[in-house]
This record gives sequence, structure tokens and C-alpha cells, in this order.
Amino acid sequence: MNSPARHYPARHLDLAGMGRPAAPLPASTRAEPFAASLRPTLHSNGPSSPALAGDPLADYRVPSQPYYRPLSDEIELFEAAYAVRMPVMIKGPTGCGKTRFIEHMAWRLGKPLVTVACHEDLTASDLVGRFLLDAQGTRWQDGPLALAARLGAICYLDEVVEARQDTTVVIHPLSDARRMLMLEKKGEVLHAHPDFQLVISYNPGYQSLLKDLKQSTKQRFAALDFDYPEHEVEVEIVAHESGVDRDTAAKLVHIGARARNLKGHGLVEGMSTRMLIHAGSLIARSVAPLTACRMALVRPLTDDADMRDVLDAAVSTYF
Repeated sequence: MNSPARHYPARHLDLAGMGRPAAPLPASTRAEPFAASLRPTLHSNGPSSPALAGDPLADYRVPSQPYYRPLSDEIELFEAAYAVRMPVMIKGPTGCGKTRFIEHMAWRLGKPLVTVACHEDLTASDLVGRFLLDAQGTRWQDGPLALAARLGAICYLDEVVEARQDTTVVIHPLSDARRMLMLEKKGEVLHAHPDFQLVISYNPGYQSLLKDLKQSTKQRFAALDFDYPEHEVEVEIVAHESGVDRDTAAKLVHIGARARNLKGHGLVEGMSTRMLIHAGSLIARSVAPLTACRMALVRPLTDDADMRDVLDAAVSTYF
């Protein structure tokens, strides 16, 4: 059985889809500015129309509707936060659909999505921008955060706790009432476009004294908690995203649930929805279920021989 064709927007990383999408907002209610006075015809920090500049955010637009299955009222809550341009923090385990949710909301709101995969070598200049040398001389190059703030996109800092704390403090002026970004090297104070919103995400399971957000950062954001879906919903998601039949998807979800019970008892993390979709995708390509599960579920999760035997036994129970 071949898996159905799926279209994911470029420049985004997470594959954990979340089911039946909600209907898009009517055009009249999409991305309403939070005040009529913030609806200028010419923005001081950028072109008045993307067409005039060849749409510099074209590569960041979500061209088609990402598959997302709402689990609760997270769509309505995010829309309310965007209406007042409140920064949002998404917390949840790896592979549970955080990035897919943000992609879906960017499509639903009709806004470009600038994604930054945070890491320990990320510097403030990587986010804000720097001067570059070319054949014409020295020119300023906006970083992804400055680009989103200047032109009115959603900026998504994925796994923000992986970045150093002296880097993440650069977002403080953007995530409070000032809504500004200091371009110190350029000598410019960049006031955020009215459509700009800042979103961050991280996995609380990886928190430590060295990898956590400062309270001064956390308290600038509203927060949404994500987790793995309930059984029937996860079966629906795995079946849709991988292309396997519902019975096979249910077996994969049962295996995932058993592995999650081992978190903290030999496993650092359980099997994510993303991993279950990977296994289903292999099965849909005619890979033997036992082989697909060992390749996509067991081997990536642990190198401990005893724990692998336990997980292999769980897989054998269903396949």
C-alpha cells in the first residue's frame, strides 16, 4: 500500500502531524491588527507591499494547508493571543506536533512563518543580523528575527532552551509592550511590524539548571501545553499521515503507549507520534512490520541491549 501524497511547507522541520484540520478563518477575520491605528498603508521599516519588493517573505509562506488534528481549544487560544500580538510559548515532548501546530496556525492566519532551529552556538547576531562584505562593499543583512519583525511575519524559535541565555535575552524588548529590536551594530531601533508575533517552543522533559529559560523570559509569554494525543486520536493521526490501515495504526499506537510507560525506567523519552508515523510509512511501503518497527521505533530510541530486547518483545506482541 502506497502512502498518500502529502505536501509540507518548506523551511519547517517537525513531521508530527495532528489530524483533521479546522476550517480556515474567513478572509475578513484573518490576522486582524490589534488596533485600527496599527494598520498603516506604508510601514516605516519595510515596503508598503510585498509585490513592490518581490515579496521578500515568499519563501516563508505556507502554500498549502498543513494537516493538523485539534486536541482541545488550542486553535482558538492561539488566535486570541495573535489578535493582541501576545508572544506564545509552546511546551511539550518531542514529536507531539508543536511545529505542525505553528505551521497550521501560520496558514490559518495567512502569515509567513520564519523558523529558527535553536542550538548552543546560536549567537545574537545570527538572530538579529550582521554586516557582510560583497563586491559592492559592506551591506547589512537582517537575521531571521529582524526579518520577521521588520516585515510582519510569525517568528518561531524552535527548542529555544538549546540557545545560550545571553542569546535569548535579545528577544526581551520584542516580547513586551515595547515591541522593538535593538540593532546595535547598525545603530537602529527596529519597531516591530503590527503583524509580527513571536512564538517559542521547547521540551520541558529536557530542562536542567543549565538548559532552562530565565523567569524574566518565561513571564513575557502566554503558554500552551502539548502532549501526545489520546489513543483513538493518535490512531487517526498515524493512519492519515503514514497511509497504513487503521488496524495497523492501532497496533503502532499500542506499542508507543507501552514504550512511554518505560520513560524514566530505562528510557529517557518514549516513542513519539512522529516515530509511529515513520514506522507506518515504512510499512505502507511494503517493509515487513517487524523490520519497520525495529528500524523506526526501537533502534533510534536506545542503544542499551536489554532495553532493545524489551522493546522488540513489545513489537513482537503486535506483529
